[in-house]
Amino acid sequence: MISIPIYLTRDHDCNYLSGNIARSAFVHPSFPLTTSVYSQLIEQGFRRSGDQVYRPQCQFCSACIPLRIAVSEFAPSRIQKRTMTKNKQTKALIKPAVFEQKHFDLYQLYQQSRHPEGSMADSTPEEYMNFLGSNWCKTLFVELLINGRLIAVTIADQLENSLSAVYTFFDPEFSKLSPGVFSVLWQIEYARKMHFQWLYLGFWIKDCQKMSYKDQYRPVQAFIDNHWKEYLKNESIT
Repeated sequence: MISIPIYLTRDHDCNYLSGNIARSAFVHPSFPLTTSVYSQLIEQGFRRSGDQVYRPQCQFCSACIPLRIAVSEFAPSRIQKRTMTKNKQTKALIKPAVFEQKHFDLYQLYQQSRHPEGSMADSTPEEYMNFLGSNWCKTLFVELLINGRLIAVTIADQLENSLSAVYTFFDPEFSKLSPGVFSVLWQIEYARKMHFQWLYLGFWIKDCQKMSYKDQYRPVQAFIDNHWKEYLKNESIT
């Protein structure tokens, strides 16, 4: 592993657990990131937001746990199989990570429906692309379509030996199809077809409802105490 300059942010209010104080370790912006370097960093629990790469470095909390799926070992649950059945008519179209107005309109609809009090509900097109895109990483914008109608967009990074799930937003009208779950299942299958070893899911936080869903995909590996540990069905992540 090459030497990478890291800096710590100041303490600030946690965005996920009310009342907690958070801080993060960021790769210094002067360091020239590449897909190859990020492929190594994500193995060490880092994550990107736009061009910035970070991981939580809180003094008194370790609730943010990176998760990944070994795609060759994944076995869908009965609920996940039903989700696949419900989405038999859903088609995926892979597109480059460039701004499209229809994507942005759907993103705004999703944010205003699901997170109306959040800062992203009033994002500008520039803020939207700065959040989801990257100047140094190969990112896919995957349209999910039913009879040609856009129902969701899944953003994923294609790394050296893995896929990294970045974000998914969808039309609330199609919530009954569980597009968020379907997008993860699609990414697992895509990673398998690409002969990748892993799908990275980002951070899981047990006591945060927005993040707790990531525990539903088994077997899953969790990055705890600087090493990956596998958890099988019905095993609690500790």
